[in-house]
Amino acid sequence: MAKQNHIYGLMAGITIGFAFWGSSNVGAPQAREAVISAEQPVRVLEPLDDAQEDSLSLHALSAVLMDGDSGRILYEKQGDVFRPMASTTKIMTCILALEEGNLSDICTVSDVAASQPKVHLGASRGTQFYLKDLLYSLMLESHNDSAVIIAEHLGGSVEGFARMMNEKAKEIGCENTCFVTPNGLDAMYTTPDGKQLTHGTTAADLAKIMCYCARKSPKRNEFLAITQTAGYTFSDTEGKGDYSCVNHNAFLTMMDGVLCGKTGFTNGAGYSYVAALEDDGRTFVLALLGSGWPPHKTYKWADARTLFDYGKNRYHFRDVYEEPQFRPVPVLNGIPPLKPGDTNRQLIGSPATITLTTGLPDSQKHLEILLAESEQVQQKTEIPAAVEAPVHKGEVIGRITYLLNGEAIETYPLYAGQSVSRIDLLYCIEQIWLRFCFCDG
Repeated sequence: MAKQNHIYGLMAGITIGFAFWGSSNVGAPQAREAVISAEQPVRVLEPLDDAQEDSLSLHALSAVLMDGDSGRILYEKQGDVFRPMASTTKIMTCILALEEGNLSDICTVSDVAASQPKVHLGASRGTQFYLKDLLYSLMLESHNDSAVIIAEHLGGSVEGFARMMNEKAKEIGCENTCFVTPNGLDAMYTTPDGKQLTHGTTAADLAKIMCYCARKSPKRNEFLAITQTAGYTFSDTEGKGDYSCVNHNAFLTMMDGVLCGKTGFTNGAGYSYVAALEDDGRTFVLALLGSGWPPHKTYKWADARTLFDYGKNRYHFRDVYEEPQFRPVPVLNGIPPLKPGDTNRQLIGSPATITLTTGLPDSQKHLEILLAESEQVQQKTEIPAAVEAPVHKGEVIGRITYLLNGEAIETYPLYAGQSVSRIDLLYCIEQIWLRFCFCDG
């Protein structure tokens, strides 16, 4: 009887061992995408009240307040409506000149530049200036001829520079912007194929451009230095004429923390304004289009103060990071780990599993987001129901995403906390031997 039990044990071991080996498909590469994935329900962190955003009384036809670091729109009024933008155009002209040109470049006044209407530098054809001086003329006094001089120097023509401006706008992420001129004068252009283009933008796109100029451009420090200058004097390269510029961005001294800004006006656009402000580590960017017409020149300042005060009072940083907790993930065809005190692996018993980790050191377990008191952040985890062996420690298994209003604001990969080998022939033989040796009788 004992011998018979040994034989039955051996047969059972052989059957089980080769069944596992055969099903393990040794040596075949396994794609993680092939494993059935289980997406966890979205979980809301820190449920808050449902207080609704107060409506703001603004003069502007279109207005946007944006988080200057993340680009998130914090408030908008017709933010996606296409409108003329007047001289706020010149922030794009300035940043392109800083990035593509050299401040010591010598630029020459052409007939086209000399014919530009007021407000203008008033230099005659053939006069030459350093690019650096023209940028102060452009941003402080908003001279229309200086914009054209810069455009022709860098783009070969106004049309060539407009193409550069539009390409940069797309790179920044503007979805509804069309540059026809470098100075913002109301203009239309008919392409060779008959398509008619109108110079303009949206408040949302204009805010994106200012975010780029003030926070993200490699030339942001030079941009801020120019736009924060109260007054500037210069002459042409031959020293024949002297020119003086005064910064017309009055908001620089009207409110603490203003980094930069640019005003604009045309009959078609009305008064426009774009600006950035920094307060207690927060950066706010606003864009105003159609903020009144003459004689209401001060409407834009009232709108700007309203929006900046709204941002400063309503939005504050909150650390929303929460250490995730996960159940172990089963590993298909994986060799189970030894139990405490065991000296031999067991074929039948606890299945192989792995734990998941973000791998973040404690110093990085923070996620500060600019939030209103009533806003809720959501946490969404995507982990597979099971993974196929082998698994290597540190291998990416899933991810956890933080969302605000349905938009992803940060994603962390989830890594395997340990390695799990794949069942192979050697393991199967080991199990057959264990079955045979430990059969009763």
